[in-house]
Amino acid sequence: MRIPKHVGIIPDGNRRWAQNHGMTKEKGYENGLDPGILAYRTCRDMGVEEITFYGFTTDNTKRPSVQTKAFTDACIKAANILYDEGASLLVIGNTKSPMFPKELLPFTERTKGKEGQIKANLLVNYGWHWDLNTLADAENVNKNNIQNHIQSFDISRLDLIIRWGGRRRLSGFLPVQSIYADFYVLDEYWPDFDTSHISQALNWYSTQDVTLGG
Repeated sequence: MRIPKHVGIIPDGNRRWAQNHGMTKEKGYENGLDPGILAYRTCRDMGVEEITFYGFTTDNTKRPSVQTKAFTDACIKAANILYDEGASLLVIGNTKSPMFPKELLPFTERTKGKEGQIKANLLVNYGWHWDLNTLADAENVNKNNIQNHIQSFDISRLDLIIRWGGRRRLSGFLPVQSIYADFYVLDEYWPDFDTSHISQALNWYSTQDVTLGG
């Protein structure tokens, strides 16, 4: 089976899951933590070299404060879980905004991973416009070096993006790195994650004709 080097994870459906279980919307986020570490371990064990999780976007911060606090707290916990696991962790997002949690500042430079672990990126207070805004001031930019001039320059090109929750959109997920990514959608909500979801997605990916535009 052909294994993607870099997998993106869009963990959607947390609020809908909470409502279906008789909870308030914000309760869904804390139930997405265990799925996160399981997804990391499954990808690692299947031979994936890098994984990127969508934490929250600058647009998400427009939601009610009880929800923004819940998903911010969940991102802080997720980062620490990945770090404790030994992942080579990088948190990417607009650190100049008050919505970026100060607890994650130590992870805005990639940590050294433990032996046998892989790269894990977490997008926190991330916005595609923030990511690309340095391009306007950059000189001598061409198609071969554009990634050197964006905020997320240390994140490699994505091979496969998996989205839970049934929605078929990228929602601004790393627009430069996702340019040639295959996109796999699961109807299950993220808190209902099962390791078989990763296997399904990777099996599907291995049947795709990857040409990178050639």
